[in-house]
Amino acid sequence: MRNALAAREVSTIYKLLRRKGVSQRQIAAMTGQSQSEVSEILKGRQVMAYDVLVRIADGLGVPRGYMGLAYDEVTAQRVADSRETPEAEEPENVKRRKFLAHAAAVAVGAHVLGADSGSWVSNPVLTPAPGRIGMTDVRQVEAATRALRSLDYQYGGGFCRDAVVAQLSWGQQMLNSSGTDVVKQRLHVALADLHNLAGWTSFDVGLIDSARNHFGRALELAKAGESDELVANILYRMGRVYLHKEAPDDALKMFQLGQIAAQQSGSELAVAVICANQAWAYAMMGHEDQTMKLIGRTRDEFARANHGEAADWVKFFNEDDVYSMIGTVHTVLAQKVDSRHTKYAIPALTRAIDSYGDEVARNKAFNLSSLATNHLLDGDIDHGARVGVQAVDLAQHLKSKRVRDRLEPLRIEADKRRNFVDARDLADLIGRFSDSSPESNAV
Repeated sequence: MRNALAAREVSTIYKLLRRKGVSQRQIAAMTGQSQSEVSEILKGRQVMAYDVLVRIADGLGVPRGYMGLAYDEVTAQRVADSRETPEAEEPENVKRRKFLAHAAAVAVGAHVLGADSGSWVSNPVLTPAPGRIGMTDVRQVEAATRALRSLDYQYGGGFCRDAVVAQLSWGQQMLNSSGTDVVKQRLHVALADLHNLAGWTSFDVGLIDSARNHFGRALELAKAGESDELVANILYRMGRVYLHKEAPDDALKMFQLGQIAAQQSGSELAVAVICANQAWAYAMMGHEDQTMKLIGRTRDEFARANHGEAADWVKFFNEDDVYSMIGTVHTVLAQKVDSRHTKYAIPALTRAIDSYGDEVARNKAFNLSSLATNHLLDGDIDHGARVGVQAVDLAQHLKSKRVRDRLEPLRIEADKRRNFVDARDLADLIGRFSDSSPESNAV
C-alpha cells in the first residue's frame, strides 16, 4: 500500500482496499466520489488532479506526505530551509550580481545542472528516488502545478506557497529515476515550472532569497529540458522581483537575457511578455521614448502570437493583461515624467479591471490601486478615493505582501491631498492596512 501511495496509483490503492473487504460504496463515501467514479478508477482510470488526490488522501485518513502531497520530514525540512534567513550573509547587490552571472551562464552558455550556483542557492537533501518513471508521473507534476498556480492567481502566494514547496519534494526525487529520454526531458521542464511557481509565490509573500533560490534552480532545469520559452519566463519573473524592489537597472538586465531566450524559442507571446516588462523598467527610469517603443512592440508581438499553442506558463498573458501592462506603464510615467499619461492609463486599466474575474483577484487589486492613483493625479479626488477603497477591500482578502506593497504609491498620492476628507481617509485606511500584522496577509 505504501508503494502504491508513493506512486499515486489510485487504482491499486482501491484494489487493495477491496481485497480487505472495503466496498466501492464505502470508498466513495470516504473520498467524496461517486460510486461510478470509484468503479472507473478500479478499472484503471488514472487520477492526476492535485485537489482530487488530496481529497482521497484525507478521506482515507492517509498522511498527505505518503503521496507526496504535503509535509513529510524531508518536505518540512525543505520548507524550513527555503524560508528567509533573519540576516542576509551577503549584501543584496552582491546576490544580484551573482544571480545575473548565473542566469547569463545558463541562458546563453552550457553552465547547467550540477554547477556551483553560489551561496544564494540552498541544496536540500533529496528523498530517495523511485526506480523508474513514465509520462504519467510527469503529467501528475504538471497537473499539480496548474492547480497550484490557479490558487496563487486567485488568493495570493501565501495561500499555496508551502504546498508548492511540498509538491517539489515529490517531483524533485524523480530526477534520479530511470526513464526514456523523452520522459526525462519533459520532467526537467515540469520541475523547472514548479520551481518557477515556487519562486513566484515566495516573491509574493516577501521571501526574496527563497525566490532567487527557486528561480536559479528553475533556470538550470529549463535549460536541461531545452525549453528556451520557459527560460525566458523565469528571467521575466526574476526581473519583476527587481522592479518591485525599485531596481530597474537590474530588472532590465534580466529582461534582456530573457529576450534572447524568448527570441530563440520562436514564441511571439514570450517576446511580448518581455517587451511589456522592459517598458515598465524604462518607465521607472524615466525614459519615455524607449518605453513607448516597447509598448508598441508588445502590441505587435501579441497580435502575431499563436495563442492556441502557448505553454501554460505564458498563457496568462492575454488581451486583459496587455491592457493591464499598458495601464501600469503609463501610471509610472504619469508619476515620474508627465501627469498627462493618466489619459492613457485610465482607459487601459478600466478595460482590464472590467474583464478580470475572481480567478485573478490579485491582478485586479493591482489594477484598482493603479487606477485610483491615476484619478488622484488627474484631480478626481472623490472617484479616486472610492476606487482606492475597493483596492484595499480586495487586498484584505489576499495572502500577498506584494499587494500591500503596491498600495504604497496610492497612499503617498492620497496623503499629498489630505486637505480633502476622502483622500485623508483613504491614506489612513491604507496606512492601517500596511501596518497590520504580516501574518494576516502572508505565510
